Amino acid sequence: MTASSRLFCCAIALIVSAPSWSAGSAQAGAALAATCLACHGSNGNSTNAEWPSLAGQNAAYIEKQLHLFHDGRRTGKPGDTGASMMPAMAGPLTDQNIEDVAAYYSQQTPVGLEADPSYWSAGQKLYASGDKARGIPACAACHGPTGEGNPTSGYPALRAQHSMYVIKQLSAYSTDVRYAKNEHGVSYGGENAAIMRTIASRLTEEDMRNLASYIQGLR
Repeated sequence: MTASSRLFCCAIALIVSAPSWSAGSAQAGAALAATCLACHGSNGNSTNAEWPSLAGQNAAYIEKQLHLFHDGRRTGKPGDTGASMMPAMAGPLTDQNIEDVAAYYSQQTPVGLEADPSYWSAGQKLYASGDKARGIPACAACHGPTGEGNPTSGYPALRAQHSMYVIKQLSAYSTDVRYAKNEHGVSYGGENAAIMRTIASRLTEEDMRNLASYIQGLR
């Protein structure tokens, strides 16, 4: 199967909206998350557009990213905004700590942000329908029609995420700097990261801006 075929198989896949889950303790995670407040905000709602909001993110995705930071496989290279601090922050965490933090943030409520009225309409079209001529599947196929994500498949929630952060991450995927690679040149981000690398490389700067604006306004 070609890369394009895999992308469009993803685009037509049935999305099953599953609740966030974790083996961790949200209560224990709340105490650990006190060190995260400066960047990720109260209850995981970041007030700095450079850093992501974590409120309502599915636990499976948070756990994966913390493990990648912990193991030095997501290194915070230039372009992966704000992530340069994360390997040091995640390094001391145990597996149980990671599960607890993930459980805590997955149970918080994301605060809605407003989409830029100049760009969201074009972003909505690309998010919902993609662009078959350019080999771009609908974002909704993996991330859900309202950006709720799909923890079963490892796809993150996107709703109410800062547009600036979304643009930076799409750029990091498009330039292949988000994750470190093994000795064979394969990204530690896995198959989902490979799909995102391909999709993001087909987006223009305007596409990224439009999508990010729409995602910021998703509820």
